[in-house]
Amino acid sequence: MAPKPPPPLGSLAVQAPSLTSQLVHVSQSTCHNLSLFKDLLKEYRRLDDTINMRLNRSNAQFRDRDREGTAGKGNIQDQACAYLWKELVENWKRRTEIIEYCDGVVDRSMQEKRGAVNDLKEDPRAQRKIQAALFADQVKRNQVHNELTVEKIVRQRSLDAFKSRCRYFTPPLSDADARKWWNAAQSREF
Repeated sequence: MAPKPPPPLGSLAVQAPSLTSQLVHVSQSTCHNLSLFKDLLKEYRRLDDTINMRLNRSNAQFRDRDREGTAGKGNIQDQACAYLWKELVENWKRRTEIIEYCDGVVDRSMQEKRGAVNDLKEDPRAQRKIQAALFADQVKRNQVHNELTVEKIVRQRSLDAFKSRCRYFTPPLSDADARKWWNAAQSREF
């Protein structure tokens, strides 16, 4: 058996995607486990948390490509900004999908429990048990909704940092998704 290569170290390891990345399937149980739900969002927010470093790394990467003659069209700064903007938008979309999915899961669970409470009027003990579970779901729902607020703050902070370094950037007209996020950010609707 061949020895495993050493783990990537240094600043390149921070900038590069994980070599052992995995596809995370968000299920109903993920939504009901608040610790797991928050940890998942924390991982997705890592790009936003390191945006200044990522901008520096992107600029360096595109400068290197320019020296090698493999750079794309346009200014190096513009290429780096476009690359990072695309990453930001993808992360924002994923996080929004996760939060909205979990919001729906918890809401459906609450609706089912409300229906069960109404159906069990003859059994007060079972009714109290379901009401306790309903209360727990309300707490989960509040936590999920709090993540929407946190998300807005994180996005705005990332956008401010991005705009401070990419003052003249606008997403290409051909990328409708990036334009949608850009326009929402400009009007502070996200």
